[in-house]
Amino acid sequence: MSVTAARGFTAAGVAAGIKENGGRDLALVVNEGPRRAAAGVFTSNRVQAAPVRWSRGVLADGEIRAVVLNSGGANACTGPQGLKDTIATAERAAERLGLDAADVAVCSTGLIGVPLPMDRLLAGVDSAVAELSGSGGEDAARAVMTTDTVHKTAAVTRGGWTVGGMAKGAGMLAPGLATMLAVLTTDADLGSASLDRALRDAARVTFDRVDSDGCMSTNDTVLLLASGASGAVPEHDEFAEAVRTVCADLARQLVGDAEGAAKEIRVEVGGAASEDDAVEVGRSIARNNLLKCAVHGEDPNWGRVLSAIGTTSAAFEPDRLGVAINGVWVCRNGAVGEDRALVDMTGREVTVTVDLAAGADCAVIWTNDLTADYVHENSEYAS
Repeated sequence: MSVTAARGFTAAGVAAGIKENGGRDLALVVNEGPRRAAAGVFTSNRVQAAPVRWSRGVLADGEIRAVVLNSGGANACTGPQGLKDTIATAERAAERLGLDAADVAVCSTGLIGVPLPMDRLLAGVDSAVAELSGSGGEDAARAVMTTDTVHKTAAVTRGGWTVGGMAKGAGMLAPGLATMLAVLTTDADLGSASLDRALRDAARVTFDRVDSDGCMSTNDTVLLLASGASGAVPEHDEFAEAVRTVCADLARQLVGDAEGAAKEIRVEVGGAASEDDAVEVGRSIARNNLLKCAVHGEDPNWGRVLSAIGTTSAAFEPDRLGVAINGVWVCRNGAVGEDRALVDMTGREVTVTVDLAAGADCAVIWTNDLTADYVHENSEYAS
């Protein structure tokens, strides 16, 4: 259930001393081949961390042979030295692995605007190389955690080939991916174009539809690496489904571990004139702090849902809108529906269903409630 579930990959996660708590904070994932195809998607934030800029360049030829990931520092907004540090990280890994630095991607996560302790980080790269193994995926997943409370891995096997992966993220989860690093691996024998198509299609309906707090990170990176070690060449649709399944599993784990959350909110929008309309409405609802507070208080306040819908440019008639909360249609035709007292919101998961009555398209957005714990954690994150 990790990045080493697929054949042809080794990984490690070590404590390099980047984090003050002494926990694992540096991960390494290596594609042993024979194929080294890769694809990636990155944050759409215009302020991008040095590792994002570097890794975009590494992907230009459609190959990645190794990924170095660190937690404990984002290496974002660190000026020219930040890019130099990223390059030094890739060069150190390449030297120890016998590779070209241009084939080593780098990912970082943590506080923005703080230079990395490069002496400790580079020594950590050495340690990670020494500890690489086919069973190192779980340690690698633990090493990229920041405010995460659990490490996140997933894998599926189809007809002799596997897609596996790990992800981190617990806050700043918004479109443009999330405060998220994810590495997916497969032993299917596919080229970079096939990987890119499958990954982009999967990210669009999974990672890009996690909207925990409306905040977009500077470091989001999702990579998909193929070793070809199984020798299997799956059909595109079958492979895309497997990648989507792993991405959906990891995205769901991100929402479940969102900072301070007590409720996971599934926003289902149907009856839309287009998928874009459904996504726009879903995002507006997911980002409505008044609704998020109501869900935290287990109050089925459907008026806040209608208010959020009304701020969008989606096609709908106000007097045809419907809203259900956990299956109870508390609003019908833009007015009072079933008795709100019938709604049970005591469980961890709350589903808000919207019918725009304007078409046949739909979308799902995941978010969570707004809690005092979230405010507390983020008020002291840099302390």
